[in-house]
Amino acid sequence: MTKTHETNGLRGEMRILESVTEEIRRDLFTDAFAFRPLPPLGDGHALVRRAPWGLGRYTRWLPHALVTAFTALVALGTLAERPSMSGLVLTLFVAVPLVTTLLRPVGAWWLSIGAVFITAVILGGGLWTPGGLVSHLAVMVLVTLRTRPRLAAEMWLITVAFQVFVSVAHGTGLHDDAFEISMFFGVVLFVTAAVRAMRESKQRVAEQVAVTQVERSRRTVLEERTTIARELHDVVAHHMSVVAIQAEAAPYRVQDTPPELAAAFATIRENAVAALTELRRVLGVVRSENPDAFAAPEAPQPTLADLDALLANVRSAGLTAERITTGSVRPLPQGVELSAYRIVQEALSNVLRHAPGATARVELSYVLGGLGLRIVNGRPDRLAKPSPGAGHGVLGMRERVAMLGGEMTAEPTEDGGYEVVAFLPVAPAAAPGEVAA
Repeated sequence: MTKTHETNGLRGEMRILESVTEEIRRDLFTDAFAFRPLPPLGDGHALVRRAPWGLGRYTRWLPHALVTAFTALVALGTLAERPSMSGLVLTLFVAVPLVTTLLRPVGAWWLSIGAVFITAVILGGGLWTPGGLVSHLAVMVLVTLRTRPRLAAEMWLITVAFQVFVSVAHGTGLHDDAFEISMFFGVVLFVTAAVRAMRESKQRVAEQVAVTQVERSRRTVLEERTTIARELHDVVAHHMSVVAIQAEAAPYRVQDTPPELAAAFATIRENAVAALTELRRVLGVVRSENPDAFAAPEAPQPTLADLDALLANVRSAGLTAERITTGSVRPLPQGVELSAYRIVQEALSNVLRHAPGATARVELSYVLGGLGLRIVNGRPDRLAKPSPGAGHGVLGMRERVAMLGGEMTAEPTEDGGYEVVAFLPVAPAAAPGEVAA
């Protein structure tokens, strides 16, 4: 039994080693010199947006300029330290890998480790020259920033192994400088990988927040459409019920009703009842999860005649609100009155929620082509508590206006308040004997 456990443990360790080796091979060997140019900064980047004097298009190339300037600085320092032909070769070994990080990041690291190998083993120089040390560390930092953080650990392990190999090959053995350099490399790469991981996390969070906001807005629109469908069901069901009742009672109001007329009224009643049944069946699911919800009597839907009660309700909640009506007041289609009432209700709710202490005014304008609405509030006198549903009420109002083919704007006012302006068109009533289009 003990041998079996040892065998299974050895196999597990081998699988882990193979997995690690496969990851290193995929990260550092597969397509190591693939062309992956460093893209310029996007138009939405803070540095590009804040660039003065129209320099945004040049600021987009700032990372490339910084890498090039750093490469030139390291190269000049190396050449100044050793102004000879060997110094020129060493300068190329220092500069080429740094510039290559802009185009082939993983390949640049291999060029850097190859340059150190040639300098230390083939040319017989020291393991780390000042320029070579700075160049190799900079290459590893840039590769870590341009790729996944896992490469930092892989490059560090191979670099440490390379140091051990060169020290053994030279017969000098390991010394404190090599250990300190390895630890310094590790700390710098760890910090760089942490910064890279943090930046990626912030990007993913921002993307998720954007997606969540879009989904929340879409869900709000669907919920509002469901509410509109429920309310319109009540309006249409009421009228269809009236049609059915009138069609059933009409033959009894005329003596000696002709059979053809009675049959026509019966057909009208049957069609009205069938339409009402289908309407209840289709929209019943959005009315309630209970299939028998329509068995109970429904409360009448509010109209503009109920605005006074609504204003009294919001005044009792502490909002100072007034109503101004202009034009010739007249009955409007029930769907228009219902939507107008809901728009006013939602706008006043937003004032209570987002503008505490402000005053509000509701303006209704009866014009020839429809109904104009304007709900405006002043500046709040204190900060409002954060509301998770901010902006969703406006989406619902827009849905109602769009359903009726109207127009709406909702925007802040110059004095720090907010106003909602909507126009709900109303088709002109048909003259007697005409059929409305």
